[in-house]
Amino acid sequence: MSVTAIATATPSASGSFRTRRSTNGVSRCKMSIRSSSVSMAAAPMLTKLQQDCATPLPVLRNVAASMSEDIRAGLAVDGGSDLKMILSYVDSLPSGDEKGLFYALDLGGTNFRVLRVELGGKDKRVIAIESDQVSIPQELMSATSEELFDFIASALANFAHKGGNFPGKKGEIGFTFSFPVKQTSIDSGILIKWTKGFAVSGTAGKDVVACLNEAMDRKGIDMRVSALVNDTVATLAGARYWDDDVMVAVILGTGTNACYVERMDCIPKLQGEFSPSGRTIVNLEWGAFSKGLPLTVFDRDMDAASINPGEQIFEKTISGMYLGEIARRALLHMAEEGSLFGKSVPEKLSMPFVLGTPDLSTMQQDGTKDLHTVGSVLYNVAGVESNLSSRKIVLEVCDTIVKRAARLAGAGIVGILQKIEEDTKDAIFGKRTVVAMDGGLYERYPQYRRYLKEAVAELLGPETSQNIVIEHSKDGSGIGAALLAATNSKYGRNL
Repeated sequence: MSVTAIATATPSASGSFRTRRSTNGVSRCKMSIRSSSVSMAAAPMLTKLQQDCATPLPVLRNVAASMSEDIRAGLAVDGGSDLKMILSYVDSLPSGDEKGLFYALDLGGTNFRVLRVELGGKDKRVIAIESDQVSIPQELMSATSEELFDFIASALANFAHKGGNFPGKKGEIGFTFSFPVKQTSIDSGILIKWTKGFAVSGTAGKDVVACLNEAMDRKGIDMRVSALVNDTVATLAGARYWDDDVMVAVILGTGTNACYVERMDCIPKLQGEFSPSGRTIVNLEWGAFSKGLPLTVFDRDMDAASINPGEQIFEKTISGMYLGEIARRALLHMAEEGSLFGKSVPEKLSMPFVLGTPDLSTMQQDGTKDLHTVGSVLYNVAGVESNLSSRKIVLEVCDTIVKRAARLAGAGIVGILQKIEEDTKDAIFGKRTVVAMDGGLYERYPQYRRYLKEAVAELLGPETSQNIVIEHSKDGSGIGAALLAATNSKYGRNL
């Protein structure tokens, strides 16, 4: 039987149908994809994509080694590599002894969160957590600095009003601020620029902690910021509170970043300014890494069309913001040049970012015989009518893009671990070491998690990899900011 005959005989398994009326009023079915042979021309394009995205062990080793080299260069001098290697000024990590009531404020986008955390020391640890999420009105995203921070302070006041007073003391806040900042101490940082759609006037070049503290004063709130951190650093602190073996934290969500605990004598640009602990958390800003990455024409085209061409190449290759778009570009090419979905190309498939990374994950979880979920996502999201043959190719495209991303992220993690190990033998590979992971991409995409862990195991080998624990730290940044407020309290840890 020919391929066409098979497609005609088993329509539910190989085609998507639409019902339309004939001119005589009788319903008849029209198959939008004539046969599974239509997508055969796309097969060589899939092979080319898989070759261009391949991450065999030598490629991963090169990426890991390059990450280690860039870390060293960035620690030596500001601007020494693509990695900024920003000093967090967090040189005292939570010990478990912290007691009292602390707040956290997490500002990283169009919503911000406020949290109240009650700590009970080593015996009781976290006694209670309460939180609230507040949407920032669109007009405040382009308002003045005072207007924005007054709004945030008012929301904080409303939340704090329900939590009791701090007799004889100011309440203390850990402030997670996920915008570019030049940090100058644990409780101060100069805003470099707003991103993520914010265009607030009068803040650039100012200390964001001072802006918030002044707003709280205006609103009569008896609180102060005792720790300014980014979300990755807060994640490490939150995970370290529960597990002393945590040395690295990685966020893999819409965007991506990593940080780790470093010896101060391994940071030449510190110029001998050491704290009593001799260690600090360093924020890589690893999205800017770019060496040795296997890129495709679709990556390059997407980068050229972005608002920051030539920048954040690692982030554009491994994070949730971009994986769906890379897949969309590959599928559009196959549709236009290989008739993947028949002779016509749906207009919606040409729309940038119409296909999201959550859509890729949904399709990859499809366990139905006819890949019905894949067909539904393609039709509902991109207006694509598909048959079983084309759906299988779509799944291969998704898997190829996600596998490359996760394996490269795994290589980046190994690069950090290798750098620490090179400076202090057996500090990492000779004992249990935990990498704390957070972010929706890692949490909600099972294939991504599996490919990342497989890459780490391949690079380190079976014996060494047994000591490396990659652990999900859900919402670690929220409690982490409150813990850092406690750790850096001017009243000490026991309140």
